Amino acid sequence: MCAAEPVLPLAPTEDERLFAGLAEASALILAVSGGPDSTALMMLAARWRTARASGPKLVAVTVDHGLRAQSAAEAKAIGALARKFGVTHRTVRWTGKKPRTGLQEAARHARYRLLAAEAAKAGARHVLTAHTLDDQAETVLLRLARGSGLSGLAAMTRENALFGITVVRPLLAVSKARLIATLRRARIAYADDPSNRDPRFTRARLRTILPALAREGLTAERLAVLARRVRRAETALERAVDAASAQLAVRREPAGAGIALDAAGFAALPEEIGLRLLGRAVAELGDEGPVELAKLENLHALVREHARTGSPVRRTLAGAAVACRGSLVLVERAPPRRAAGGGRISALTKGQTGSNGRTRSG
Repeated sequence: MCAAEPVLPLAPTEDERLFAGLAEASALILAVSGGPDSTALMMLAARWRTARASGPKLVAVTVDHGLRAQSAAEAKAIGALARKFGVTHRTVRWTGKKPRTGLQEAARHARYRLLAAEAAKAGARHVLTAHTLDDQAETVLLRLARGSGLSGLAAMTRENALFGITVVRPLLAVSKARLIATLRRARIAYADDPSNRDPRFTRARLRTILPALAREGLTAERLAVLARRVRRAETALERAVDAASAQLAVRREPAGAGIALDAAGFAALPEEIGLRLLGRAVAELGDEGPVELAKLENLHALVREHARTGSPVRRTLAGAAVACRGSLVLVERAPPRRAAGGGRISALTKGQTGSNGRTRSG
């Protein structure tokens, strides 16, 4: 049996590649929880800036979710380490009642909202997170398990917009093992969050099966390659949808009131292109958050059936109304639904956020 290859720490010569495109920023927010990944992010960012003649101000922000007794002490330890690196540190707290279900998703939403607020205070346009190659692999598996479409399997990108800021993931191609090796060489301690191994959470359960998958050849690197190739296909598909939208749009009502598409031309589109075009229209005019992929697929089948048989279609999805009338497919904003007591139910009263035009798995 061959011995495993040694895991090499990240060398200073790699820092410029990690933080490419960020040197001209006035300030960068570093999301630092105190675990190995984010501690390494802070160390590497400080090393990168120190090696340059000039560079952005670094502000490490720790979000204390108030879910563990140790979190306050860990935040203080991060602050002490940040001072050694010459990095400004702030702790912000997630206050208020915590949900009984969907806790991780709610915590994620709160974390990015708080990080965006700190970015605004610092005059920063970028928030750097410590997502790694391992996180990317877990995301691919998680979305496979949920029956995601191609958009989901593309997983995380190096950059994306959220809450008015740009989230950057400099370590997305770096394994957790390399980050830990880097910290050990520098003799820098880090915290251990037991929730990362809590079997109540799907991601933690998937994490336990990654070693077995790797032995069969399905390594984190190969899962990341899959995500990259799917993302490449995504780009091509989205351009095809742009072209179809320009070709088939019969009219667009003012102020986002509605979109009319040629029904026959729509039915003739490749299924994936038609599905995405319909999803875009629903996401633009609806107000109830991301469109569920399975429901969108069902609606798409009805619209194509109308083009073939003339059967009437009138459906609502994610706050949009879709109707087929003669030669047109009409997508409009659905009227507000009535609650049992007579009040209106809206996306805001349900605490939902607007869609970015993507669909989520059904």
